This record gives sequence, C-alpha cells and structure tokens, in this order.
Amino acid sequence: MRDLGNGFGYLVAGQRWVGRNRRWFGFGLLPGLITLVIYVAAFIGLAFGADDFVTWATPFADDWSAPWLGLFRGFLVVGVFVLGLLLAAVAFTAVTLIIGQPFYEKLSEQVDKSESPDGRAPESGRSMARELWISTRDSIRLLARALVWAVLLFALGLIPVLGQTVVPVIGIGVTGFFLAQELTSVALQRRGVQVREQLALMRSRRLLVWGFGVPLAVAFLIPVVAVFLMPGAVAGATLLVRDLDSATAS
Repeated sequence: MRDLGNGFGYLVAGQRWVGRNRRWFGFGLLPGLITLVIYVAAFIGLAFGADDFVTWATPFADDWSAPWLGLFRGFLVVGVFVLGLLLAAVAFTAVTLIIGQPFYEKLSEQVDKSESPDGRAPESGRSMARELWISTRDSIRLLARALVWAVLLFALGLIPVLGQTVVPVIGIGVTGFFLAQELTSVALQRRGVQVREQLALMRSRRLLVWGFGVPLAVAFLIPVVAVFLMPGAVAGATLLVRDLDSATAS
C-alpha cells in the first residue's frame, strides 16, 4: 500500500517542480490549451447528441411505460457523459502528447537534467522526426486499448444501478493506469523502452501507477484543470521514471 502514497507523491513533486521553474510551466501549457479548444467543440457535440444516441441504442425500451422509460434512459445519458469524460481524460493526454511532443520532450529532459548530479539527461539518439513518429504510433496504440475498455465499460453501463455505481469506479482505475503509462512514456521512450516493455513495467508496479494516475484521472475530468496540471504531470512522471530506473538498476 505504500506504493499508492509514493505514486501520489510523484504527482505532487512534479507540480512543485514546475512551480519552482515557472518558465517551463508556461512552456508546457501551450499544447494543453490547443487541445482544450478541440475538446470544447467535441463536448458541445456530445451535449446535443447524447439523448439521440441513447434513444438509438435502446430501441427495446420504446414501449416501456412511464416513469421507467425516462429513468432508464436518463441513467444511460448520465452514463454516456461519465464514460465520455473518462475516455476524454485518457484521450486528452494522448492528443496533447501528440500535439506537444517537442514541448514535453524538452520539459522532461530539463527535469532529468535538474535532478542528475552531472546535469545530463538520457538520450535516445533518434531524430526529432523519428521521436514524433514513435510517440504518435504508441499513442494511437494506447488509444485503441483505451477504446476497447471504453466500449466494454459502456456495455456494462447499460446494466441499471451497476452501470451507475461500480462501472465508473472501475473506469477511473483503468483511466488512471493509462494516464500514468502515457505520461511516463515521454521519459521512457527517451530511454529506449518500447511500449510493450512500458506496459509490463507499469503492470509490475500497479499500486504505484494507480497512486500517480487515479488522482490525475479524477482531476482530468475537468479539461481546464487538466491543462494546468499537465506540465507538472509530465514532470512528475519523469521523476517517477527516474526512481524506477534506480530501482531496476539496483
């Protein structure tokens, strides 16, 4: 259970790091602001289309009597929004990392340099174009995995009561894991760790990952909050990777 607290500690440490290095905080805000504009447009569409989507997805309930029809579809609309927010939290990070790859790479590198006795950061030896391609490819793979989970959770969300209580809790845990993996990928990729190895490493320290990712997943349900936490989240993920490196080496 100690790993849960340690994971949260890295998240706090990352926010403190960007608080002490405000130039890098401002630098890291730019990709999140661009993504936020895209998200606002997407959620406006969701607000207008959720009712129609639920009605289309549940034709078997058309003949139900009042008030059960309204209650059932009302629960589902809430479920669509909750699961949409959870998927958005994961997708926000992935999309922002794709847009902000050069920004977050520099930020993560600066964290490594500031924490290294010799002031140096690990280097992959790859070109920026190659780094961007690998980051985009891995983000798409992770989004595909997250989408599979989202579909599964949406299907479970159709079950009354269970879908509005247990499923969102599971969704937060899944989202936290994927968030931590996506954020640590910036520093791990620079160390030459491939996406499958990244996932294996995250699974070997699930409590640490959840301690870092779950609070972030809850905060990321509010996109504006996500924008301001993102630079510190990248910094904290880099600090987490540094300690994982040390533990592996020892």
